[in-house]
Amino acid sequence: MTRVLQFALQFTILGLAVAFVLVWFRPELLPALDATGNRAPDSYAEAVNRTAPAVVSVYTRTLVSEPLGMEFSDPLFSALYRDRMVTRPRQGLGSGVIISSDGLILTTMHVISNVDDILVALWDGRIAEARVVGADPGTDLALLEVSMNDLPVATLSENSGLRTGDVVLAIGNAYGLSHTVTQGIISATGRAHLDLGGHEDFIQTDAAINAGNSGGALINASGEVVGINSASLGQETGAQGISFAIPAPVARRVASQIIEYGQVKRGWLGADLADVTLNLTGQDATRPGARITQIHQGGPAWRAGLQPGDILVQANEQSVASARALTQRLANLEPGREVEFEIIRGNQLFTTSVTLIQQPPLRS
Repeated sequence: MTRVLQFALQFTILGLAVAFVLVWFRPELLPALDATGNRAPDSYAEAVNRTAPAVVSVYTRTLVSEPLGMEFSDPLFSALYRDRMVTRPRQGLGSGVIISSDGLILTTMHVISNVDDILVALWDGRIAEARVVGADPGTDLALLEVSMNDLPVATLSENSGLRTGDVVLAIGNAYGLSHTVTQGIISATGRAHLDLGGHEDFIQTDAAINAGNSGGALINASGEVVGINSASLGQETGAQGISFAIPAPVARRVASQIIEYGQVKRGWLGADLADVTLNLTGQDATRPGARITQIHQGGPAWRAGLQPGDILVQANEQSVASARALTQRLANLEPGREVEFEIIRGNQLFTTSVTLIQQPPLRS
C-alpha cells in the first residue's frame, strides 16, 4: 500500500511540475479570471442578445427653410431669386431603449428635439411612427411611445453600483448601422460640469459612442442596461475614448415621473451655488459647504431671507459636501418639502427653514 501511495505521489509531483513549466512559458493557457475569481467570459454574445432586441434605431425628419443658394449670371434672375427660400428635409439619427411592453421607449432629448417626424426601427425589421410622451432638459432624456405589440423589453439596472474598470458594451444605431456593438470599460462615474444638461451625473466610458448612438443602451456583462448613451468628445477636440451615458437609475426615475406627472418633479432652492471650503474659527479642520452666488427674486431662498455670500453647511442635519451634491439632493426632493439649513453668514452660524418649489423649466 505504501509503494502505491509513493507511486501516485511521484506522478502527482511530476504532473504539477510539467503544468508549472507549461504555464510559465504559455501563460495564456490559464483561464482568465475576473475580480471575483470567476472565469471571465470569452464572449459577451449572451449579454448582447439579451438586450439588443430591445434597442431601436430612431430616424427623424425636419423640414427646414434655406436660401436657394444658386448663382445666376443674368442680373434679372439674380434679382428675382436672390432672396428665394426653399424647404428641404433634414434627417437625423439616434437610438432608443424599449422599457415597457406597451411601447414606451427611452432616448435622449437632443435626438428628437424640434423634429417633425420620428420613426423607430426594431430588431425584427418592424417600423413604426413614434410620438413624444415627454422630455426632460435637465437630464437630456425623452420618452417616446409606439403602438406595437410583442415588444422585447430591456432590463434597467436598479442601482448605480458601477465601478471604474467594469466592462460595458454600447448598443446603438451608429452612423445608421443599426445595433452596432462596441466594448469598453467604465472610465469614471459622477462626471459633471460638461455643459450637457442641468443635472449632470454621467458615466464616463471608453466604449465608442458615435453619431446615431445617442439614446442607445450601455449594458454590463450580464446584459442589464446601466446607462443611456448620450454624448462623446469628438476627435476634432483631440479626444479619444471619452464618451458619456446617463445612469440607468436616473433614467428610470425620469421616465416614471414623465409617465405619472408629464414632467420631472424637482425641488428647487431658487439660488445659484458654488463650492467653498471653510476654515472655521477655532478649528484646524476644514469644513465643506456651498456658497450662494445669486438669489432668484421671489424664489424660496429669497423668501427665507437668504443672501448672496451665505454658506450652506448642512441640509436636514446632513453635511453639504459640494454645491453639486446639494443641488442633486434638493432636486430629488418633492416640491413643497421643507429643508432646514445650517448657514454661515460672516462669523455667525444660524439655522433657517426653506420650502422648496418646482424647478422652473430649463431652456432646452
